Amino acid sequence: MTALAAHLTAFFQERLPVERRASSHTSDSYAYAFKLLLQYASERLKVAPSHLQLEQLDASLIVSFLNHLETARANGPSSRNVRLAAIKSFMHFMEFREPSAMEHIRRILAIPPKKADTRLVRHLTVEEMQAVLDAPEPTGWDGLRDRAMLHLCFAGGLRVSELVGLRLADLTLQPHASIVVHGKGRRERSLPLWKITATALRAWLAIRGPAPTPELFLNARGQAMTRSGFEYVLDKHVKPELTHFCSRAMTQTEITV
Repeated sequence: MTALAAHLTAFFQERLPVERRASSHTSDSYAYAFKLLLQYASERLKVAPSHLQLEQLDASLIVSFLNHLETARANGPSSRNVRLAAIKSFMHFMEFREPSAMEHIRRILAIPPKKADTRLVRHLTVEEMQAVLDAPEPTGWDGLRDRAMLHLCFAGGLRVSELVGLRLADLTLQPHASIVVHGKGRRERSLPLWKITATALRAWLAIRGPAPTPELFLNARGQAMTRSGFEYVLDKHVKPELTHFCSRAMTQTEITV
């Protein structure tokens, strides 16, 4: 039997950041996939995650896990395929570390991705976008933060992962307001900011406080804003009939105003 813990540590500490030079977005996505997988395997096999063996994560368990994502967690085919890609990346890594497990690994690599229908994402009308931007009250700590986040997200066409990953060092307000966005695949782009967006950011920075966290946007505990935290912001400010459209637009497309 092959203990899984040491290999997973090497995968996340050496393989992804050093050998593959994977972006932080990719590393975070893979880490979340394995968090879900280890939780599922631990509950099903009655074994602590630190004691799991590679051979226990066989093809049948992986397929059951993927089905679990769709049924229990209501994940779509795209999310399912992202989790499968993370697992296959790890198995490719294991091919060279544990040749004796080659047949076991081959069966997992043979699991096909699930075909997903490509649906047209409905765009927001001008009135809907303005309603979203005006929703947060421009008073108080969270209201100014939420307004700045929404203005920046719309003005820059940012993905949620790009928005919550922004750091204070990425923002320049003088002499011309701009921000450096770290996108997928280590791609960076510098975006000029509209005056109204820069004004919203200045208002937020004025009350943000001297938190040691380098991220631009913080949650109520003074920690970096997360994807789920931003979903909460949407739920709080956007009308129920707009929440679905707004969330999908900002996570799946680049919105241009």
